[in-house]
Amino acid sequence: MTEVMRGSAGKVEHCRFTTAGLAPADQWRTYCDQLTVVTVPVSRSARLAGFRATIDRYGAGDAMYIEARTDAYTQNRSIAQISVDKMQAYCFHVLVDGCAETSTGAYPRRAAHQSRPGILALDMSQPMTMSRCASQVRALFLPRAVVESVLPQAQALHGRLLEFDPPSPGDPTLASAVTDALTRLRHLGAMNAADARQSLADCGQLITAAFARRYRLAGNVETAEKAASFAQARRYIEAHLYDPDLTPDSVLRACGLARATLYRLFQHEGGLHAYIRNGRLRAAANELLRFPDKPIIEIAYSCGFGSAPDFARAFRRAYDMTPRDFRLAAQNWPRSRAV
Repeated sequence: MTEVMRGSAGKVEHCRFTTAGLAPADQWRTYCDQLTVVTVPVSRSARLAGFRATIDRYGAGDAMYIEARTDAYTQNRSIAQISVDKMQAYCFHVLVDGCAETSTGAYPRRAAHQSRPGILALDMSQPMTMSRCASQVRALFLPRAVVESVLPQAQALHGRLLEFDPPSPGDPTLASAVTDALTRLRHLGAMNAADARQSLADCGQLITAAFARRYRLAGNVETAEKAASFAQARRYIEAHLYDPDLTPDSVLRACGLARATLYRLFQHEGGLHAYIRNGRLRAAANELLRFPDKPIIEIAYSCGFGSAPDFARAFRRAYDMTPRDFRLAAQNWPRSRAV
């Protein structure tokens, strides 16, 4: 059952959901109805056995904070869902207790194992699969602008894990600041909407800075000049994604950067060539959904692939299915429950 507690004007909206009190056969279905960014594959026997879950959601503008305690389950965010719902937020998944195994990205994939308290960074515009044991978690969903104000190439965080020991009292480190900021989020319900959104943004920016330091994503890449260069290169790629002549060399010529500089900007994306390829694959996936009767070979050529076999191999390697199978699966996608 769900209870919405809006409070007085200007206060944060708080929504609490629990499966307690529901018949076991209704618990899974009701819980799945609460999920807005993932799907949950579950067997009939598991549905009948019931599912314990309690979720508290706090909304502040375009930011959200969740506290949840659930039984074990697996959740999936697929390229089909991403193509349908267009959600672009970043999520910081904070494991309080329990364990989780997460696979992220298309190709190459990244695996993260959480067995002690830590933070997993997720870009909701990229696919992921997470399996959790019975656990307690928190999650921050933040607009891209908030995270990218600290780390312009923040999509490279997808699937990265940040673990650090709890700081000692009076510890002035960044880990201590992150811990304090997460603690303040426990009081969102008592804040007005503006203060709550600022607290969420502050916490997200501190977490982003901690990730940047841990994975050495800071430094020169975070300077205004490098951030501007990275944005310029990305804009050029996005504008010419359907151009068959788009290559690393054409990006070099358009941006006027040294080859080594440009390649460093994209090293956390798997390289400039991989960034272009993955962008074309995402565009092709969208085309397969939008135009179900359009020949696949036409989509392959229009998205910059030189041949149907090259496209089919790249698509299968990234999404574990052929373009044809992806299109057939998408036709049965429950769009009324798109997330």
